[in-house]
Amino acid sequence: MMDKLAVYIHWPYCARICPYCDFNVFKRREDDSLLPAILADLEYWRDFSGPRDITSIHFGGGTPSLMTPMQIGAVIEAVNRLWGADAVEIALEANPHEMNETDWRAYRDAGLNRMSLGVQSFQDSALSFLGRDHDGQTAQAALELALDIFPSVSADLIFGWAGQTEKNLDTDLDILLASDVPHISTYQLTIEEGTAFAKAEGRGQKKAVDADSSADLYERVRTVLTGAGYDHYEVSNFAKSGHRSRHNLAYWQGLDYIGVGPGAHGRLTAGGKRYATIAHLTPGDYVNSVSETGSGIESNDRLTPEEFATEYLLMGLRIEKGISLSRYAFIAGHTLSEKQMDYLISDGFLRRSGDRLSATLAGRNVLNSVTEKLLLG
Repeated sequence: MMDKLAVYIHWPYCARICPYCDFNVFKRREDDSLLPAILADLEYWRDFSGPRDITSIHFGGGTPSLMTPMQIGAVIEAVNRLWGADAVEIALEANPHEMNETDWRAYRDAGLNRMSLGVQSFQDSALSFLGRDHDGQTAQAALELALDIFPSVSADLIFGWAGQTEKNLDTDLDILLASDVPHISTYQLTIEEGTAFAKAEGRGQKKAVDADSSADLYERVRTVLTGAGYDHYEVSNFAKSGHRSRHNLAYWQGLDYIGVGPGAHGRLTAGGKRYATIAHLTPGDYVNSVSETGSGIESNDRLTPEEFATEYLLMGLRIEKGISLSRYAFIAGHTLSEKQMDYLISDGFLRRSGDRLSATLAGRNVLNSVTEKLLLG
C-alpha cells in the first residue's frame, strides 16, 4: 500500500514582502492565469502519482489568503476529484491585516478546516521592527475571528529579534495562552542571505539577538508552553491534543508530497524511486511551462538511496517520535552506525526505544551536530 500523499499549493503573491523573508514571493498583482495553471498542474501530478489517499492540502506562500474563496474552492474541488480528499486537513496561511470575516467564512464553507495565522507578535514595536502590516490589536482580533470560524487554528510567533527581552516574550506568550489557540509555531529570527535584514546587518544594523540569547528565549518558550499543556511534538511546534499539523508531519516523517505553484517543492515515490521536484520560480515561467508541457516542473531529480535516507534522518529527528531505524536501513541500504548511536545516547543527545530513534531535548538543541555525527558514522 502506498503512503498517503500531501498536496502543497504555493500562492506567491504578497501585499508586502517582509524584510526577513527569503521565500519565493512577489509583490501582489492581478493574475488570471495562475489558478488555471495550478489546476492543470494538479492533473499532471495525478497521472504521475496514480490513485493515492490524501492526508492534507496546504495553501502556503506568499500570502494565499489573497486568494478568493472561489479560487480556494476550485483547488479543493480539483484535489477531491483527482484523488479524493474527504475528511483531510485543509489549511491556509493568512496574515492578520487581511482579516475578512466574509471571505474566511466562505473559505470554511469551501472546505478549509485549519488556519495558520502569521501573528508573529502582539506588540506594536516588535511588529514595526519586523516590517509587518498589522498591529497588536489587529493580531488579537484576527486570532479571535479565526478561532470562531475554523475547527483548528495555529498561530506563528517570531522570537530572537534585536532588543527582545524575556518580558517581551512573556507578553506574547500570555496573550497566546489566554486565547486558547490549539497550535503554536515558534520561529527563531534568522538572517537569511539576500533579505533586507541581511543587507541591514551588513551595514552594521543589528536585527537578531546573539545565539546564547536566542537559546535562552527558546528555552523560555518551551518551558512556558509545555507547562501550559502543549505537546512539544517538533522542534518549533507545540500542539494540544488532536491539533498537530498533519501536513507538516508528512514532511517530517518522509512521506510523499506534491508541490504546485511557482517555486513549490515536492517529493514523490513512484516505481520504487524517490523524486525531488521544484517548480519554475516566477509566475510567468510557471504558467508558460504548464501551457507548453502540462507541468510547472523546472527540475525533477531522482534521489539516491543515500540522499533519501539523509533527508529522512534530518527531518525525522526534528519530531518527538523520531525515526524508524528499520525504515532508514530499508531506504539507505545499510544501518546507522551502532557505535555513533551508542556514543550519542550515552552523552544524552539521543534515545532509543526498540525500532525508534529520537532526539532528546539536549539533542534537539544541537540537532545539526547530532545528525552530522550519525551520518559520518
